[in-house]
Amino acid sequence: MIRAVIAVFFAALAVPAQAIDIQEVTSPGGIKAWLVQDDTIPFVAVEFDFRGGASLDQPEKRGAINLMTATLEEGAGSRDSVAFAQAVEALGARFSFDVGDDTLSVGVRALSENRDEAAALLAEALTQPRFDDAAVERVRAQVQSIIRSEATDPQSIAAREMARQAWGDHPYATSINGTAESVSALTRQDLVAAKNRVLARDRVVVGAAGDITPEELGLLLDQVLGGLPERGTAPLPEPADLQLTGGVTVIDWDSPQTVVSFAGPGLAIDDPDYFAAYVANHILGGGGFSSRLMEEIREKRGLTYGVGTGLATGVYGQTWQGGMSGSNATTGQAVELIRAEWDRLAQGVTDRELNDAKTYLTGEYPLRFDGNGKIAGILAGMQVIGFPIDYVNTRNAKVEAVTADDVKRVAAKLLRSDGLRFVLVGRPEGVTATDSQPTN
Repeated sequence: MIRAVIAVFFAALAVPAQAIDIQEVTSPGGIKAWLVQDDTIPFVAVEFDFRGGASLDQPEKRGAINLMTATLEEGAGSRDSVAFAQAVEALGARFSFDVGDDTLSVGVRALSENRDEAAALLAEALTQPRFDDAAVERVRAQVQSIIRSEATDPQSIAAREMARQAWGDHPYATSINGTAESVSALTRQDLVAAKNRVLARDRVVVGAAGDITPEELGLLLDQVLGGLPERGTAPLPEPADLQLTGGVTVIDWDSPQTVVSFAGPGLAIDDPDYFAAYVANHILGGGGFSSRLMEEIREKRGLTYGVGTGLATGVYGQTWQGGMSGSNATTGQAVELIRAEWDRLAQGVTDRELNDAKTYLTGEYPLRFDGNGKIAGILAGMQVIGFPIDYVNTRNAKVEAVTADDVKRVAAKLLRSDGLRFVLVGRPEGVTATDSQPTN
């Protein structure tokens, strides 16, 4: 899968029509959060992001944190899964539990009048999960179904092989779901251990938005998180060493079409050239029908329904990657066009391309600030990334400052087709594979 959890956060960081007032809050117990207070609607959303996410799995227990996360809402304290769901529903609240390579995210949305009761239920889920046998087996079966489905999905197969080649022995190299064998072997004790590896106060960042004062938020933070251990039992992952080399991997798959995945080096969000790369990506393949790749491969030649690129900016490692699918017979031609456009961006961009990209990137994203839940998630994501508290109010200026020379420089540094790895799943014609693999 494309490892773009942080890229998704970044994509959501829009500058609204007017400046957003973000307050830093510290609870009586010392837990910090960022808050956008808005009492126009009696509703509040809070997101808790725990650093490390599924990358904190023990290597031999891959999939434990994913399974644990999916089971947190399946009963807590004295309530089994049904009773817990009924209690949440009775409050008109909504909980969310999700995990990726970089973070484990927990969200709560509730009416102001039910906020404290919802917080108490969430605290139980985080500190007293039951992990009942029946609930664990039900969720385990769902995960196993996903694993089986991905084993027969060409796009998943391509993503898995690209990750393996890119990240070696880093957790990024394997799926957060684990394997059928690793998930089958997980016990209740493994889930308890997984919880203690990631759910701790030293790992959490918090974003909140809506009808809540800083003082009320401070009390809520201690109520929800106060029962968690101070420190997780696993160290945060080390940075990943990108191991991709140029070349073509072909995985045989009986299909009239070939799935094409391609990737090369990316760069971190705190890199001085990040915004230049962000604008460059829009021009190259991130801008939909206005991008160069779509123009050359779909519009002019009809070789695919769609092709796109993105900056996959994980906390611990980054790539610049993309994908498409097309007829086996024309895959070779498409690959050569991708290589040509990958190199051509270093020759420069037109004023129109640059201005159109910046107009879109500064104009579309304010729509992301259209609800307390989204704002809470953005605030938490900013902290995971390490952005300053005023980022949302300065972001557009950084995009506007990008020049054509900046785009040309970053393209020359990063976009070299001889370092671009292709993973093709299908029976492509017109390509020379540097290595081939059978399907699993």
